[in-house]
Amino acid sequence: MPNLNAFFNPKTVAVIGASREKGKIGNIIFSNFVNSDFSKKGSTIPINPNADFILGKKSFKSILEVKEKIDLAVIVVPSKFVPSVLKECVQKNIQSVIVISAGFSELGTEEGRKLEKECSEIIRETNTRIIGPNCLGIFDAYSQVDTLFLSKERCGRPLSGSISFISQSGAVGSTILDWLSVEGIGTAKFVSYGNAMDIDDSDLVEYLGKDSKTRVVMAYIEGIEASGKKFMDVCKRVSKKKPIVLLKSGKTNRGSKAASSHTGSLAGSGRIYSTAFKQSNVIEAGTWEELLDFSIAFATQPLPKGDRIAVITDGGGFGVLATDEIERQNLELPEPSEKLKNIMKSSMPPYVSLHNPFDLTGDADATRYKIAIEECMKSKEYDAVIAITLFQVPTLGNEIINYLFDIKKKHKKPLLVCACGGNFTRNLSSNLVTNGIPVYITPERAVKAMKALVYYSKINKKFALW
Repeated sequence: MPNLNAFFNPKTVAVIGASREKGKIGNIIFSNFVNSDFSKKGSTIPINPNADFILGKKSFKSILEVKEKIDLAVIVVPSKFVPSVLKECVQKNIQSVIVISAGFSELGTEEGRKLEKECSEIIRETNTRIIGPNCLGIFDAYSQVDTLFLSKERCGRPLSGSISFISQSGAVGSTILDWLSVEGIGTAKFVSYGNAMDIDDSDLVEYLGKDSKTRVVMAYIEGIEASGKKFMDVCKRVSKKKPIVLLKSGKTNRGSKAASSHTGSLAGSGRIYSTAFKQSNVIEAGTWEELLDFSIAFATQPLPKGDRIAVITDGGGFGVLATDEIERQNLELPEPSEKLKNIMKSSMPPYVSLHNPFDLTGDADATRYKIAIEECMKSKEYDAVIAITLFQVPTLGNEIINYLFDIKKKHKKPLLVCACGGNFTRNLSSNLVTNGIPVYITPERAVKAMKALVYYSKINKKFALW
């Protein structure tokens, strides 16, 4: 396995193709380093034969003119110049290189494939490793390494957290990164690896499996070229230590053709992939939403010891919807014991329905929720709780937020929340999300996320992961 540390924690970075012109890719990437916290602990060197200074930094005509040791080089030049620049990186003994430039095998042309093969030959039997080409590269929320050529005004950068995300597609990756930023959900590392000429998804998953800041690995892939078995073997090893949530596109005939024209990937049979993922203990997401929903649950929640779920709601209809999905997902919805009912009855009005789902009715307040959730969490009858909080009712206010925080801290059982609504609901929900309690806008999504937790807990119970 290659040592990828220098990609994420370099001391000195060279941007080859840095530009003075605002809005150009080389300018945005160089600005990312100069105008972020990375500049407090690392140095960034611009390489541009036509500039003396860029953003106040002395520019060099070639990487070979730089006397310092370079830990990471980011190449942002037209594809036809990449081989010559790469040769200089090898000569300089730069071991970590990100090639942002496009115009290689993804074009589907003989010229593009030939150019990529030439680059591959240049680094053969050297210490130089490459992420790319045709990629966004890396964003590390801790070290602030940021090679994305998307401005922070258009694509937000998440705060530090425990989800690491690899994506074959820069567009999918950047969109999810932007969404995570808006939602206040933290990340550890993000890698857009493009054509995977050298370092591929297997290398990245293996690295993240050993990364102490990564709790869950999230992945979007379109196809695996010749390394399918290697990838599955790596996933099987890593999934023993931490969950891998993966979204595979190109599973239909037309989707497969679209994937091939996008990154040059051979997407292959969807059914074969799904079987292989299951054998490797990978949690396969069926949609973009599930990829996020499952990953956020894994990043914030302990694993349940079983599949007995308590649903607590202030809206009976939502409780019914949750019940339907729980049955579809083959989870258990046990009735509470008389002992548990009696404990709750002493603090509840007589018209509250103390079955499962527990319907606290439309006049439920925060105290009623606190009692119901707390007692289910304390009880040995349930392994996890889904709280459906419909904030439209006038009796339910901000107090529920602090109650949920306290319950989460006290109990080592999963607590997922479903809250559907407009601005008022979203404001309250955002406070929960930023403090480690996932909120789903439909009961079905909450139940599916819980199913992912239960599934992973069952297949990995013997490893005592959490």
